[in-house]
Amino acid sequence: MSPEGVWIAIGATAAGCYLVKLLGLSVPAGALERPLVRRLAALLPVALLAALTAQQTFGGEGGALVVDARAGGLAAAAVALVLRAPFLVVVAAAVLVTAGLRALG
Repeated sequence: MSPEGVWIAIGATAAGCYLVKLLGLSVPAGALERPLVRRLAALLPVALLAALTAQQTFGGEGGALVVDARAGGLAAAAVALVLRAPFLVVVAAAVLVTAGLRALG
């Protein structure tokens, strides 16, 4: 892609982001206060984070399912969450288990 094309893509992306924000601000307040909309707004970030975590953990080349050390780290994090560990302990458990499994081969 030429340098001009890159700048056009950057400008188009910036304009698109601005328009999406403007669209969000133009939604009537009454529409946002509905119980269904409030519930969806509360659950959407959790669903997106879960989907991203699953894709990064199990997604392989060409859409193949891959189970490697990352799955062990995710399992360790899940166990730490069930035990109600603090967030930093959850992250540390995932990192240590993943690193340990990678070191073992």
